[in-house]
Amino acid sequence: MPDSSLHSLPLRHVEILLVEDSEADILLTQEAFEEARVPNRLHVARDGVEALHFLRGEGKYADAPRPDVILMDINMPRKNGLEVLREIKADPGLGSIPVLMLTTSQADEDVRSSYERHASGYMVKPVGFENFLHAIRAFEDFWLTFVRFPPRL
Repeated sequence: MPDSSLHSLPLRHVEILLVEDSEADILLTQEAFEEARVPNRLHVARDGVEALHFLRGEGKYADAPRPDVILMDINMPRKNGLEVLREIKADPGLGSIPVLMLTTSQADEDVRSSYERHASGYMVKPVGFENFLHAIRAFEDFWLTFVRFPPRL
């Protein structure tokens, strides 16, 4: 039985930025977060350049909220996730945002490079609809229930 003391914590919606170029993975992630127990708003950037515009509030993203957490793919067009991660962590205004790499890559070099660039975690996308939903729900259970995010600026 869940610990009822968890529900006594003040809940605020969690702002999540998903940086993903696969439309199928975007739809699966949206579906999983729609069923989440924790109120959240999922924003989507379809490549690294768009993600940086969102994070910096540039152009059409002038009113974009600061995300509490970023889920980011590595292999994307225009600017890959490792390049974006490096820029996020080098920016004093963005560096405190937790970034979880969510990717199909199981390459040791990608894992090492992600952590060297200060990723908060590295999760390999499981194959299959049910396995993917299970992984997103596991993320929700930990990151949206137990983790305290840095205050929004």
